[in-house]
Amino acid sequence: MPIERSLFAKYGGVHFTQQASSRDINEFVKTLGADKRDSLFEVLGELDKAGLIHIENDHDWVDPYGDVHPAHPHEQGDKGPK
Repeated sequence: MPIERSLFAKYGGVHFTQQASSRDINEFVKTLGADKRDSLFEVLGELDKAGLIHIENDHDWVDPYGDVHPAHPHEQGDKGPK
């Protein structure tokens, strides 16, 4: 059964869906050059290109306190961490 979890990046609050195990993601990140690993933005982009995550581009984001800020507040539903 494939892994699929809706998450938000801790820093920057980007909404993404995890599509691989944490172990596979960590192993992939270890293979990236230092110039890629020094930027969370670049790491997320590389993970997305490799198919290990999917960046949602739904314009939802989470603030440092864990509160979800949907792009369309009237469509909030039950997104985000509880």
